[in-house]
Amino acid sequence: MQLKKLASFLVVLAGLVTASVSAFAADPENTMIVTLKDGDVTIALRPDLAPKHVAQIKKLVRQGAYDNVAFHRVIDGFMAQTGDVKFGNMKKGFSAEAVGTGGSDLPDLPAEFSQTEHYKRGVVGMARSQDPNSANSQFFIMFAPAPPLDGQYTIVGNVVSGMELVDHIKKGDQADNGTVSDPDRMIKVRIAADK
Repeated sequence: MQLKKLASFLVVLAGLVTASVSAFAADPENTMIVTLKDGDVTIALRPDLAPKHVAQIKKLVRQGAYDNVAFHRVIDGFMAQTGDVKFGNMKKGFSAEAVGTGGSDLPDLPAEFSQTEHYKRGVVGMARSQDPNSANSQFFIMFAPAPPLDGQYTIVGNVVSGMELVDHIKKGDQADNGTVSDPDRMIKVRIAADK
């Protein structure tokens, strides 16, 4: 009897978790749409986990700062990194030597590490330097789980559709830490609420 109660509880809990992620995806104010060469990727932003990071991402999106920014570091089986608005814009100011070292003109952010969420396929996290409080504009999308990142990098969202398009992003050189020559880019980035 106890086993049946536990099983019922787990089914209900799984339903609540799915409903909460779906609720984030359904909120246009916290839905980011990234247009890639093959189509749109929809990301449910998570202000419940990282309110300061999500606010900064949305501000940059609304400034058009992410448009034409390269996926400068892409490691097959790990993640695709983008968001260097200072050196990564492929239409203006792109620097193959400096991309990945820049951020934006906005201040760096204090860490908002989650102890309840985990780095798995489709999770979007903020890139940073060795300083936990150094995230600014760069983010990455996971191809696969990476438990060592849990509690070490701020989670800002989850891909809810278009992950197969993320899989097609040009991969980088494994021997050069995933550096991509002639990289793919985010063509356009917008918040769903901004029609």
